[in-house]
Amino acid sequence: MQKDEKYTVYHGLLCPKETHSMDSFQYFEGFNMRDDDVIAVTYPKSGTIWMQEILPLILNGGDFTPVHTIPNWDRVPWLEETRAALVLNNKPSPRAMVSHMPYHLMPPTFFSSKAKVIYVARNPKDVLVSSFYFHQMASFLDDPGTFEEFFDKFLAGQVLFGKWTDHVKSWRKNNLGDRILYVTYEEMVKDLSGVLIRFSNFLGRELTEQTLEQVVSHCTFTTMKTNAMSNFSLIPRDIMDHEKSPFLRKGIVGDWKNHLSPDQEVKFNTVIKQEMADSDIQFPWDED
Repeated sequence: MQKDEKYTVYHGLLCPKETHSMDSFQYFEGFNMRDDDVIAVTYPKSGTIWMQEILPLILNGGDFTPVHTIPNWDRVPWLEETRAALVLNNKPSPRAMVSHMPYHLMPPTFFSSKAKVIYVARNPKDVLVSSFYFHQMASFLDDPGTFEEFFDKFLAGQVLFGKWTDHVKSWRKNNLGDRILYVTYEEMVKDLSGVLIRFSNFLGRELTEQTLEQVVSHCTFTTMKTNAMSNFSLIPRDIMDHEKSPFLRKGIVGDWKNHLSPDQEVKFNTVIKQEMADSDIQFPWDED
C-alpha cells in the first residue's frame, strides 16, 4: 500500500486508516465528555500503553480484573480511534481514555467539562527511536526507510500526529488550570511509586500502601510485557509482526544514544531548541 492509502489526514495530521476513520473522527468531535472522565494525553510512543495499565488500577482501587481480562484498546480506548464508539458509551463512570490529539482539536464538550488530563511527555530522541522500530513492525504504517531517512521525517513532522514540538506546546498553552497534571516518561521510569501517588492525589483516589506496592509491581515494564491484554500479542502477525520488533520493546530512558550519531544529535537538538524558543517549558532531558 502506498502511504496515502495507509493514512487519513485529519486537520493536517497523519492518522492510520487501520485505527481511524471519518466515522471515528465524527464520534470524537461529538463526544459527550463527562465531568469525571480522565484522559491520558501523549504524543505517540510516549507511554500511552503504560497509562492504559495504570489508570484503571488507580480509578478502581487496585482491582486487577480489567487489566487481566480486557485488551487495553477496549479497557482504556483512544478517543479518536474506531473502538471508542463501540465501548465508551457503555462504560460506567469514571471512564478512562487516552488520546494523541493536540489540545486545540479536542471535542467541544471537553472544554466545557471538568474532565481531568494527565499529559505524559517523553524525550523526543527516544520517541524517534521507538517510532522507528514501531514502523518496522506495524504493517499498517509506512516503511520507515533507513534510520537517517526516518530521522529527517520526524524532525519535519511528516509522521503520525505531526511535530512533537507542536504537540507538547499545544498542551502547555491551555486554560485547564488544576484540571491537568504534567509528568514525564522519565519520571515514571525513575520513581513509579512517587508518580502513582501524584496520580492518585490528582484523581482524588486513596490507595493503601499495600495496594500501591501491588500496582507498582504490576505496572513495571517487565510485567506489562508478559500481559497478553497489554502487549498487543493478540494482534495478528500480518498487522503487527513482533518478530521484527516487539511492540513493548525496551521501555528504557536514553536508548537514543545507541542510535544517533554525534552530527544527528547536534542537528536534532538545534531543531528542537529553535522550535521550542517561543516556549518556557523546561524538560529534565534538556541538558542531556
